[in-house]
Amino acid sequence: GNVAFEKIAQLQPDVAILDIEMPGMTGLEVLSLVRQRQLNTRIIIVTTFKRSGYFEKAVANDVDAYVLKERSIDDLVQTIHKVMKGEKEYSSSLMTSLFTESNPLTHKEQVVLREIGNGLSSKEIADKLFLSDGTVRNYTSTIIDKLFADNRFNAWKKAIDKGWL
Repeated sequence: GNVAFEKIAQLQPDVAILDIEMPGMTGLEVLSLVRQRQLNTRIIIVTTFKRSGYFEKAVANDVDAYVLKERSIDDLVQTIHKVMKGEKEYSSSLMTSLFTESNPLTHKEQVVLREIGNGLSSKEIADKLFLSDGTVRNYTSTIIDKLFADNRFNAWKKAIDKGWL
C-alpha cells in the first residue's frame, strides 16, 4: 500500500489497480490519499471482499471501478478501457448491497465498538472517551440491538465482517 501510493504519486499513471488488503496501507487508504492530493490517476479496486462497508467507502472516495477478482482477465481489460473513457464500473452484486445494507451505527457507536474490539471493558472505554460508564453501557446496548447481536463481541465481529469498522 505504501509503495503503491509512492509509485502513483511519483509516476502519476493513467490507471492504478489496487486490492483492499495490501502491506502498510489498504487500497481504500491509497484511494483516499490519491483523491486528497488530487492526483489524476484513475483507481480500480479488484478484490475478493464483498463487504458492503468497503464498497461504500470506495464509492464515497470516488473510486473509478470496484470489481471482484472472480472475473476473467478479458473482463478486467474491458474495465480498464471503460475507466480510461471516464466511465465507472461497480460489481453488480455489490451495487445491490449498497442499497440494502448500509452501516446502521453512528460515529460514536463505531468508536465505542472499536474499543470493545480492542478488549476494553465499559469502564476502560468510558475513561478513554471521557464518558460515564452508564453512557458506554447504553451505547453498547444500542449497538447490540442495531446489529441483532447476542453480545458485545458478536456485535464487533458482525461490524468487522460487514466492513463497518
